[in-house]
Amino acid sequence: MSDKTEAVPTKDASTVMLVRDSAAGPEVFLQRRVGAMAFAAGMTVFPGGGVDPSDGTADIAWAGPEPAWWAERFGTTEERAKALVCAAVRETFEECGVLLAGPIAGTVVSDTTEYRTARGQLERRELSLAAFLAEANLVLRADLLRPWANWITPVVEQRRYDTHFFVAVLPAGQLADGATTEAAEVQWRTPAQALDRWRAGEDILLPPTWAQLDALSRFGSTADIFAADVVIDPIMPVLTQVDGAHVLSFPDNTRYFADLPDQSKLRGSLRK
Repeated sequence: MSDKTEAVPTKDASTVMLVRDSAAGPEVFLQRRVGAMAFAAGMTVFPGGGVDPSDGTADIAWAGPEPAWWAERFGTTEERAKALVCAAVRETFEECGVLLAGPIAGTVVSDTTEYRTARGQLERRELSLAAFLAEANLVLRADLLRPWANWITPVVEQRRYDTHFFVAVLPAGQLADGATTEAAEVQWRTPAQALDRWRAGEDILLPPTWAQLDALSRFGSTADIFAADVVIDPIMPVLTQVDGAHVLSFPDNTRYFADLPDQSKLRGSLRK
């Protein structure tokens, strides 16, 4: 953690919780980030990343709730809301090959392999989302996403994000993979399984990921998750002092720390 007194500015980011139904209940797609990443290296996370300057700046064929609807849910401007949605669609495609777009409104591609080259170009920032969708004659399906949460990196960190979480159901026929330079391992697990692995020390979860898995564990189907009426209040953990120790304070932080298996596994420890 940084000792700087002046907070580092935040960068907008979008994260997508991709879910599917299974015999054991809803499963969520998770990635273990490679150890060389500058942020959250080695952590188990949902697909996502920072908003690019090109996200949302060009005309995009759009189906579903308009930017004004997203702006109201996230408590922000229409321009920013559009960029967040576009980043969510782009990052999901880049990081796991799932494309929330279709030839026309109400449709979604069932096989994304034909867009493999464009996926690599997007990841290398050689192609913008708007240009890709226009060249492929695809419509962005904003209606396949739902807003879920908003977490902001604490001011004590050197790299900070204002992350907006979305939920999406895996489109029929599509496969989520690990063909990205950012993931060392990918997995589909029920939220309960993911939390059990964290308690056992098999995976490392930062508080925002833990909080979303905890919330998802309360639902019995992807339909219930997608239909949930979620109130989004921005959450920014704050470093406080408890019994002489510095502890990050956030909703249900006592539950998180009570189950935390080994604090030494967390880079830039959450407690000092």
